[in-house]
Amino acid sequence: MTSAPQLLTDPFLQLPTETSVQVVWFTEFAGVNHTVTYAENLQQTAKANTTKLTRTREDQHSRVANQIKDGQVYQKPVQRDIWRHEAKVIGLTPGLRVNYRIRSVREDGETVTSDVFSLAATPKPDTPLKILLTSDHQLKPMTAANLQKVVETVGRVDGVWFAGDLVNVSDRASEWFDDNSGGALFPGLQGRAKYEMTHDGVKTTYTGGQIIQHAPMFTCIGNHEVMGRFTRTGSLNDEFDDTIPRAVAQKIYQDKLIDNSFNTNTYEEIFSLPKSKEGGKRYYAVSFGDVRLVVLYATNMWRTPSLGGKHKGRYREAEKDLNNPEDWGYGQVIYEPIAKGSQQYNWLEAELNSPEFQQAKYKVVMFHHPPHTLGDNIVPAYTEPVQIIERDDNNIKAVRYEYLKDADYIIRDVVPILEAANVQLVFYGHSHLWNRFVSQSGMHFLETSNVGNTYGAAWGERKREVPIGYQEDYVKVGDPNGLEPIVPTISPLLGEDGKPMPYIASNDITVFSIFDTGTGTISSYRFDTRKPDSEVLKFDEFKLK
Repeated sequence: MTSAPQLLTDPFLQLPTETSVQVVWFTEFAGVNHTVTYAENLQQTAKANTTKLTRTREDQHSRVANQIKDGQVYQKPVQRDIWRHEAKVIGLTPGLRVNYRIRSVREDGETVTSDVFSLAATPKPDTPLKILLTSDHQLKPMTAANLQKVVETVGRVDGVWFAGDLVNVSDRASEWFDDNSGGALFPGLQGRAKYEMTHDGVKTTYTGGQIIQHAPMFTCIGNHEVMGRFTRTGSLNDEFDDTIPRAVAQKIYQDKLIDNSFNTNTYEEIFSLPKSKEGGKRYYAVSFGDVRLVVLYATNMWRTPSLGGKHKGRYREAEKDLNNPEDWGYGQVIYEPIAKGSQQYNWLEAELNSPEFQQAKYKVVMFHHPPHTLGDNIVPAYTEPVQIIERDDNNIKAVRYEYLKDADYIIRDVVPILEAANVQLVFYGHSHLWNRFVSQSGMHFLETSNVGNTYGAAWGERKREVPIGYQEDYVKVGDPNGLEPIVPTISPLLGEDGKPMPYIASNDITVFSIFDTGTGTISSYRFDTRKPDSEVLKFDEFKLK
């Protein structure tokens, strides 16, 4: 007997319009028929189109099925066959929620169906909405607790804005679908996670929240959605690390550029997102209720700040690679140009001048890399690395990278045009903490990425790791771009000195934020996972003008 067919995910909602919405789900069989039934008595049917993911694999570092430690089942990257099903539900009326259920029929005629969920068309202006602002899930320990508390605290949300870093290694299938830790992306957002946390000998299992079955999700690309050169290394971790600039790949490889530089194939195959003519799904704008959301592709390759010489880093190449430029990391590679005059910048400028943007009540811009933060990853500046090769006669002695602070593309080029266009909120992630800032003109900057873990904040005694003796004077503490962090308005955490702290960076306390478009307020909540029975506490609130 073959076992009964299983769904790899529950359905989730994508790309709503005024009369339709896409329903997407995944299975590990191609099947012969995949449908959505919907309406009051589920009497209407929409047939799904099926495609196969091209890059999803498992490897020796996967934690999936019978593999609970390195190399038990997989010794190297192995293709994992996963099929994506997408059906368009049409004939919807804005403001009216409709029940739906999915059904997949396997090749042998065996059938699997989901529970019944609800969907809706894109909301009209003047519809009060609750939107979850989240980022940086990455299978981290507190994420399932975080998403469970979202649903327990605010009920059903109307949309999810995800500011990048959904998983760690984008081509590793189990990170999206069924990692053994219980913390994969889709289970967390669908209330099917099983993540265990233990404090004082008491074990609590968190299931995440049933969120995206009912609410569309809009995402942006973080550094972890980008994979490096395809199948050049022995593991998916190494492949993720193996990105090089397009211009360098062009010189070394001439053709097959994408496979020999970097790509976002798996991310783009998984999600149906709005598209821009210039950037496709990689950067786009969408109207949702009273909001015009502009999503940018602003992220670079994370490299270690260490100057130890063992690893390819932000500021120098590994010593072992010095004579082999093909193995260099080329510093913090920026994946998509955004400097003034670039295609993305020109698209953004046109979008900011569009009637859809200018007439929107709320103007919000989302991208991954922080313009202002107390986190470590804002140093050095967001600009092309300047390569300096030090030679001793003909031998390469060192390869260093400088980053000119005055050439920070986000601060120099992007933020001024957002200010001029009266953007009220810039939302981002990357540093795994909560902090916020307000510019002189009243534009708000929010980073609410302490969802699953943190790496700390550069504040007080704790300093960033920065190089000494380089051209730039790298800022060790505070926001390098000159704004003071705002102390939470309701219930800030207190530091060891008893003073209120302007951030949350904790591996015990998880944070989420909700944008209520009815009132224009953004509220941030915290939950202490050390006290599973404690209340979720609203600790900060501010209003968009």
